[in-house]
Amino acid sequence: MPETSEDFMLPKAPKDLSFNENDFNANNFNVDAFLQEHRKKASLETMRDDLGVYLKVLRSAMIELINKDYADFVNLSSNLIGLDKAINNLQVPLGQLREEVMQVRQTLDDMINEVTSTLNERCLIRERKQSLQSLAHVHDSITKLSNILVKKNTANSKDKEQIKLDSDLLERAATEFNQLKFHISRCKTDLTEARIKTCNEIGQSLMSNLDKMFISSIKKKQPELLIRCLRIYVTLDKVSDTENLLRRKLIAPLIENVINEITLQSEPQGLRGIYQRLLSIFDEDLAQLLTITLYPDRMSVKGFNFIVNSFWPEVEERIELHLNLIFAPGNPELFHRRYLETLEFLTKLEEACCTPETLSELKGHALYHRFLGKWNLPVYFQIRFQEIAGTVEAVLCEDISPSMLKENTSAITSNEFTLHPTNVVWESLMKTWADGIFLPKLLQRFWKLSLQIISRYQTWCKVAVTQSWPDAAKSTTSNIIETAHPPRLQFLVFLYTDIEKLMKNMPSFLEVVCSKITSTNSTLKKIFEDCSAESEKNLQSTLPLITDEIMKELMSQSAIHLKQVSDIPRLFRRTNREVPTKPCTYVSHVIEPLTNFYMEYNSAIPGLVTKLLESTVSLVSEQYLLSVTDVLTSVQKTEESLRRLKKIRDKSTGISSSEGKGIGDDEKIRIQLEIDVQNFYQMIGNLGIIGTNVSNLKQLLQVVQEALTSRNETR
Repeated sequence: MPETSEDFMLPKAPKDLSFNENDFNANNFNVDAFLQEHRKKASLETMRDDLGVYLKVLRSAMIELINKDYADFVNLSSNLIGLDKAINNLQVPLGQLREEVMQVRQTLDDMINEVTSTLNERCLIRERKQSLQSLAHVHDSITKLSNILVKKNTANSKDKEQIKLDSDLLERAATEFNQLKFHISRCKTDLTEARIKTCNEIGQSLMSNLDKMFISSIKKKQPELLIRCLRIYVTLDKVSDTENLLRRKLIAPLIENVINEITLQSEPQGLRGIYQRLLSIFDEDLAQLLTITLYPDRMSVKGFNFIVNSFWPEVEERIELHLNLIFAPGNPELFHRRYLETLEFLTKLEEACCTPETLSELKGHALYHRFLGKWNLPVYFQIRFQEIAGTVEAVLCEDISPSMLKENTSAITSNEFTLHPTNVVWESLMKTWADGIFLPKLLQRFWKLSLQIISRYQTWCKVAVTQSWPDAAKSTTSNIIETAHPPRLQFLVFLYTDIEKLMKNMPSFLEVVCSKITSTNSTLKKIFEDCSAESEKNLQSTLPLITDEIMKELMSQSAIHLKQVSDIPRLFRRTNREVPTKPCTYVSHVIEPLTNFYMEYNSAIPGLVTKLLESTVSLVSEQYLLSVTDVLTSVQKTEESLRRLKKIRDKSTGISSSEGKGIGDDEKIRIQLEIDVQNFYQMIGNLGIIGTNVSNLKQLLQVVQEALTSRNETR
């Protein structure tokens, strides 16, 4: 349909049909969709008739198109006449041409095969020629090397004796031996087993003389000869063999009597002494060798690493075999000392690696990692954890008692902690980072332990303030003498001051921790500072709980005496007592616990005492106000009842009696309350408390004064 729409336009459909000719030009034309769409316009019978009409239109258009292009159709058919004969005529020459091409191709393939075969023969001849030439060189080299390395005894013995050679002959022999190996690689097929055996013997003889000269030059401290030997080893590509030779012939005998349990027990300095003796090998026996092979700014021979490949493997294996007991963490003090001594030894060993490449090779050595992995640091930390955390938990899991008070009241102003649990917590924190316990590899674990100790102490503080204090009878063994102040109040004050002291010491504790960080990692220090600040914040959150308990403790001793306020009316009703001029004793009893608290702690913690007394007095004043209000209300009601009864009695008798001119009982009660409140206010002032800072106190004064004034006015 798309091609039809581009090349040929469909004839127009009659206008009275139910569809349009363009409906058939759509790219997505679908019969079902067409019928579904036009069924709404006409029935199926109508559509059938309309399609028949349009079919006739299409046929007419097709006939017109054929008539228009008839000449072209006729010419096309006439041009195809005789085409098959022309094709048959072409088949014969094309077949002949194909045969000729195949023949040429076969000829070229034969020539290529012939040339390839000739080239292969020439290559074999050339290789054979090279092999024969190398065989001749092998013969000459064997002769030269035999003259240099071996001589026959004058006797009829058939054994050959190796002679001691000087460095010049040995260097010449090494050069010749390199050429011998090269030529042997080119004529292996022509060599006999006898020749190969002779070559191996010559190589062994050469290496034997070179090894003897190398060891001798080290022992006799001949640097020039040592350099020549090392260069000969490099020429012979025997670097690793040289490192193994030094390990077997020189290092192993030197440390054989150093690394063993007998030496560890007899050495005065223990493991440190063994490490010092091992390091002395660098200065005494290997100084020249290391100077020649390690320092890049001097006359050196490159390619050797005797520290990593000779010294360290032998030391590590012998320690693992003969001093395996040093890795046992059962004795944490001994394990800690030996581990630090080992780190000190490894640090000096790393310092001996003068170049970054040598140091990197040492730290990446498999035996280096295996040696460090032998030290069971997790088990050591677990032992220390049980030791430190166990001590803290043993103290904090106990119920509070007078025995926890470590110092007396005068110790509040000192830097020492006044509670035994706080002292244990602080000592445990400092012990965690002590030199004899802390290990740099366990930095994060020890920091976590410190945070756990602080958190455990905070939890203990929250629990301790809610625990009940043991009875006095149960505290006879305590060194705390019972006074007017309950020991629990003293405990709460000590706890408050201890928390403040602990928060004050946190910066110094953080300095101790940061001093243990060997790296200059500012991010790690920032994390420690944030954690320390969070711990201080958590400790700070416990202080309001303690102050609330202190106020409750003071309230329990003071407010209980306010019950006597309700007894004042009974003191004056129908007793004919004189007008009161002195305060009741309950006032002094109410203030006494507060006064004792003030006298005991004001000199040590004046700010805290003032804050606590103001809050406590506010609570006492509130309860005092309620008690006074209840008494005044009761007095007023009683007074009104008596007045009504008197009026009724006067009416019944017909006698109108005048009011008594004296002061009545109710008036005395009000006067007594006013005196008591004024005395309460005065005694509060003696505690250094400003009355305006105490809520409900002003209202208390106003209530008693108004009650007295209103009564006088009514009279």
